[in-house]
Amino acid sequence: MVSGQEPSRRDDADDTRPAWRRHTDAERRWPAAVAIAGLIALQWLLPDRLTPGPRWLLPGGQFLLVVVLLAADPGRMKKDTPTLRMVALGLIAVASLGTAWSVAMLIRDITTGYDTGSAAQLLATGAGIYLMNVLTFAVWFWELDRGGPVARAQGTDPYPDFLFPPMTSPDMAHKDWEPRFGDYLYVSFTNATAFSPTDTLPMTRGAKAGMALESAIALVTAALVVAKAVNALG
Repeated sequence: MVSGQEPSRRDDADDTRPAWRRHTDAERRWPAAVAIAGLIALQWLLPDRLTPGPRWLLPGGQFLLVVVLLAADPGRMKKDTPTLRMVALGLIAVASLGTAWSVAMLIRDITTGYDTGSAAQLLATGAGIYLMNVLTFAVWFWELDRGGPVARAQGTDPYPDFLFPPMTSPDMAHKDWEPRFGDYLYVSFTNATAFSPTDTLPMTRGAKAGMALESAIALVTAALVVAKAVNALG
């Protein structure tokens, strides 16, 4: 092979390294786009007091950014331009702003004795915010691990932010296994449910900070919502 030339597809196929350490086909964006769509729907269904500004503001902004990303890089994600990277990070930053605002307003309502409705209404609101927390951090983890989905497909960074079980036990996984959005969604869900890492370990300070923040939000939200709902039932 000529020096400086990219390895051919045949070279990649013959590479004995696990997929997450070599160049592979890029992911498709639609799983993360579906997660963002679910996040937008949950934001839209929240009571007005838990949403910042007009109800359409954050959902509309997120929808516009998703359309831009899908139009600029349809199919498998192959473009790794600074502009697209900024748009992708801007999207999750806007989504995080909405989630943070809703969590803060719910905590304010519960701690100040504001009328949060019946126990059933409060539990439904709390469940919606819990799911928003899970989806928000799933996209964050997916976007930040080893530089994002495009950089991961290039296999240039051998140091993962998240250590998945197949990485430590390669003999127990297919050589073509590599983390996809569903894996990050699972990590986010189990972290929010157990309030700690389960089978996947955070390896960097950023990953640890993200998982700690998600666990704290889930713990405070669940504790306050359940306590308030029990009090309402009593």
